[in-house]
Amino acid sequence: MVVSRRGASVRAPRVSFESSEAIATARILVGDCVAEMAKLPAASVDLVFADPPYNLQLQGDLKRPDDSRVDAVDNDWDKFASFSAYDDFTRAWLTACRRVMKPAATLWVIGSYHNIFRVGATMQDLGFWILNDIVWRKSNPMPNFRGRRFTNAHETLIWAARDADKRNYTFNYEALKAGNDDVQMRSDWFIPLCTGEERLKGGDGKKLHPTQKPEALLARVILAASRPDDLVLDPFCGTGTTGAVAHRLRRRFIGFEREAGYAAAAERRIATIEPMAEPALTAFMTAREAPRVPFSALLERGLVTPGVKLVDAKKRHRALVRADGAIALGDNVGSIHRIGALAQGLEACNGWTFWHVETPRGLTVIDALRAQVRAELGAG
Repeated sequence: MVVSRRGASVRAPRVSFESSEAIATARILVGDCVAEMAKLPAASVDLVFADPPYNLQLQGDLKRPDDSRVDAVDNDWDKFASFSAYDDFTRAWLTACRRVMKPAATLWVIGSYHNIFRVGATMQDLGFWILNDIVWRKSNPMPNFRGRRFTNAHETLIWAARDADKRNYTFNYEALKAGNDDVQMRSDWFIPLCTGEERLKGGDGKKLHPTQKPEALLARVILAASRPDDLVLDPFCGTGTTGAVAHRLRRRFIGFEREAGYAAAAERRIATIEPMAEPALTAFMTAREAPRVPFSALLERGLVTPGVKLVDAKKRHRALVRADGAIALGDNVGSIHRIGALAQGLEACNGWTFWHVETPRGLTVIDALRAQVRAELGAG
């Protein structure tokens, strides 16, 4: 299958809810996620992030070498009678998610070695197409107190498209690369556990939820696979990390949570979040999506004057700018690209980044002038 690296265009239309009841900016509903998702319109969600129970199968208390008890996950919501029961549970919520996802929507599921392989197999059985598995490598993992195994220092996220033949899912490849020093974002993410002020505490001063995820992890997921005003769904909302990050990034959000105490904490948390200013979230426009600007447009706007010489960065080549938008190097006349390639003895050249104009402040690459024109067009 061939997939798009860029995802849908920033100009692609967003499909609104097919219901007379508008979804608020952020909503949390208390109840079973399968039953509650059945009330949503089909094909209405842009992105799903799921952090289901891990089914840790703990047998008794987990203790440190000094015999003190570890505050591990021993809640009833993480207990299942058997692997078969867990598989049935997994199939039910994944099926419900698949129904509400738009054709080009994607799903993220996070888990540990206890459950992620079973979840992944069920996803494939249901027709999801796995795009990546992401390793969340924790910079501050909990140590292995018994000293009988390696320290569990990572969790796995599965990223999947709803269907194998969908190629227009959102993946903000260029934006992620730009934020990663122009290096492709890798599938191993080094992010610390949720600690400090970000960790929600109960009245007793203890952590409110045993598996609260760091906001940095959710931010990377949401920024990678959605755009502002998309609808993000979390079937296991917990204390609302997904909702808090989605709201801050100006995505709409709906979450489901069976435990009323967690849901109330999530609502209070999200209510304190101020969405980012819109300019900070403007869609990243790729070169292919940017308005086409011919070199002659620079002449028409007076940014380059006919008769001046274009030079390369080291001033080894000088080409005359003609009134018709072509440039001349000796007896050779052509486009900025063709003449740039000719000057270097190459088959091809990006003339926008090769040629410069001399100004009182020094050399200016003509691509910077093209950017000015594109900004004009965008403002118009």
